[in-house]
Amino acid sequence: MNKWIQWMSSILGVMILGCQTSAMAQDTYPSRPITLINPWAAGSSTDIMARAVADQIYKQLGQSVVVVSRDGGSGVIGMTVLMQAPADGLTLAFTPMTPVTIQPHHLKDLKLSPETIQPVCGITENILGLSVRADSPFKTIADLIATGKTKSLSYGSPGPNSAPFLAVDDLARHQKLDLVHIPFKGDAASIQELLAGRLDFATSIAASTAAQVKAGNVRLLAVASERRHPGFADVPTLKELGIDVTQLSFAGLFAPRGTPPQILTKLDAACSVAVKSDPVKEAALKSNQILAYQSMPQWEQRVRDEFQKQGAAFRAAGGVRP
Repeated sequence: MNKWIQWMSSILGVMILGCQTSAMAQDTYPSRPITLINPWAAGSSTDIMARAVADQIYKQLGQSVVVVSRDGGSGVIGMTVLMQAPADGLTLAFTPMTPVTIQPHHLKDLKLSPETIQPVCGITENILGLSVRADSPFKTIADLIATGKTKSLSYGSPGPNSAPFLAVDDLARHQKLDLVHIPFKGDAASIQELLAGRLDFATSIAASTAAQVKAGNVRLLAVASERRHPGFADVPTLKELGIDVTQLSFAGLFAPRGTPPQILTKLDAACSVAVKSDPVKEAALKSNQILAYQSMPQWEQRVRDEFQKQGAAFRAAGGVRP
């Protein structure tokens, strides 16, 4: 009996020591540099915001935050890396919620979901737009639709099942358009092809085309979000034009599911301060992005709601996973 009591005491001692060690690790977080994954192309609007936020998180937490690009698969590659990382708060990702809320419904055996990825905080709202070259015969979205009903049109997007792609996919289905989709790794590549005259139009985050729109090289025809982009207040939403197509896109920080609550609280607090900082506001202004901070509970609820909404839309459309 005494040996059994001694054995149990030893086990309890180890468990208590483990809990104390874990608590100490969380209290000293972050003890090492943080890796922030950008699952989209380097130089993209996501990349710009990730770097601005990373610098402010460094100032809040006292450890460097290194941004690395792991693009491909419409965000799936980078977010899969995040999902497989240790849940210690030292590997994060900044991305639109697409890889977590949309892609799992379209790709068989993809394990990304709100159950495997932890939303930390929301940072931006992405207004999605449809654009053409300045010399395009399409002066309005009505012109594009009219032509798309009579002949095939090509368009580029940042990848299959990305939010910009789904907006046009919905548009094509509702308006019975003949469109050929050409996927790219991020917005920049499709916009370059548009400028080169090899695409009839492109769908992307409106911020990604902003520089070319302001330079007079590209015309933004309409946006697929619930509101107009404040930087392009004269460009209508599809819904305002009587077209029942809306695709929301919000971006924020994510961590592996299972990250300790104390660490998540620290990160959310740092995120809140970062979004209010002048450098992040300036980065958003220069890159035509819209800041929209959401606390961890708000962000997690939005991601879960969008996951359910996208699943219902996929099933209603008779979608079948490849």
